[in-house]
Amino acid sequence: MDARRTIVLIDDLRSFADGRSAEVARTSAAGVDLLDRYRYRRLDELWLDHDLGGDDTIWPVVEVLERAAFDKRPFDVGVINVHSANPGGAAKIAQVLRHWGYPVRVASGATDVGYLDGPA
Repeated sequence: MDARRTIVLIDDLRSFADGRSAEVARTSAAGVDLLDRYRYRRLDELWLDHDLGGDDTIWPVVEVLERAAFDKRPFDVGVINVHSANPGGAAKIAQVLRHWGYPVRVASGATDVGYLDGPA
């Protein structure tokens, strides 16, 4: 893995199984803050989980991405990987972000991310 790659993971429980270097946010609020820090920088990979614990979901993060694209200033993202175990939520995220021109890959069940101590 190229150490210069910029990877962001927004997930309440999972991390990268191979230990790759990434910025991680565990809540939607932390995800929004993280995106703000990368607003004018390239993100090679953005990994999104739908359900972030309790009533928290990824939608505030998706809204930031939508607003930027609506304003004709989309984030520079190589690929957005939606890795949620919620198939309906994953499909909706993918549909919305593709509508705005973002490159999206639905990666539900991807072995790249996993629970550090096994499934919760």
